[in-house]
Amino acid sequence: MALVVQAIPFPGAHSALDPSGPQAAAIKAWLWDPMYAAAVITFVLVTGALLWAAFRRRDSTEPSTDLAHERNLTRAVGVATTITVIVVFAVLILDGVVGHASTGAPSDALRVTVTGHQWWWEIEYPGHSADEVATTANEIHIPVGRPVVIELRSTDVIHSLWVPSLGPKRDLIPGRTNTLRLQANRPGVYRGVCAEFCGAQHAKMAFVVVAEPKARFVQWLTNQRASPEPPADSVSQRGQQVFLSRSCPLCHSVAGTPAGGNIGPDLSHFASRGTIAAGTRPNTLGNLAGWIVDPQSMKPGTKMPPNQLSPADLHALTTYLESLR
Repeated sequence: MALVVQAIPFPGAHSALDPSGPQAAAIKAWLWDPMYAAAVITFVLVTGALLWAAFRRRDSTEPSTDLAHERNLTRAVGVATTITVIVVFAVLILDGVVGHASTGAPSDALRVTVTGHQWWWEIEYPGHSADEVATTANEIHIPVGRPVVIELRSTDVIHSLWVPSLGPKRDLIPGRTNTLRLQANRPGVYRGVCAEFCGAQHAKMAFVVVAEPKARFVQWLTNQRASPEPPADSVSQRGQQVFLSRSCPLCHSVAGTPAGGNIGPDLSHFASRGTIAAGTRPNTLGNLAGWIVDPQSMKPGTKMPPNQLSPADLHALTTYLESLR
């Protein structure tokens, strides 16, 4: 019997200035804070120099080609150039320190594969056999305090995965596998986005990282690896028939059923997710019904076609999908 996992709530705001893991903390401490301080100091110095040049009194009889004055200006430009070069190299070194913190694969790291699609995220947890592989969409669950190494791939164009509260950006490039190391030090739901323009619905390609205690993560992963419970009532049973008889199985899969499409997200545990359409709407019956009937109204350009259903069939289908936990 599959374990029931509570649905994740629709995520709120996210900020790189509120780090919740060592990688994000390194970015703030070694890049953001020094660069912000350098920018403030530079702004103050430049503004002060402009005000001094604008309001200083100048003797009208002072020759404009005074050699001492020219030497002072040359010296000032040289000092400013030297400081600029030092700051640039300092930032380069700090960037290397931060980059080191977001790479590497500790022996105890959890490995996850994330594949970018236009415009959603496919997440896969490997297992020792094909039966133990868990596939979901738009939610990355991780245990608190454990390093995670994410393998990044793309099936179409360049995407970029970014969870501001947990770490840096990393590109997903077709034909290439990149890696990103993350870790969450406290439980929470952290919003992530695609940070590389990837087409019409780039702005609606979000996901969440759910950091939870180890026991709850193991429960969730066990549930994801199992087939969902079969429909228990007549409405859900009718909904499953609608799902299997329409075009849904051509794109989507549900474990334990003949549906085996791989174009769209795996729906085996759809109801446990907090959002639909990659973070576009909260996962509610009303939003789900609107998405099924007219996805273009929510996400113009999405590759999911509209589905004309009778009210009774639509109700049955949404009831069935919301039972897949």
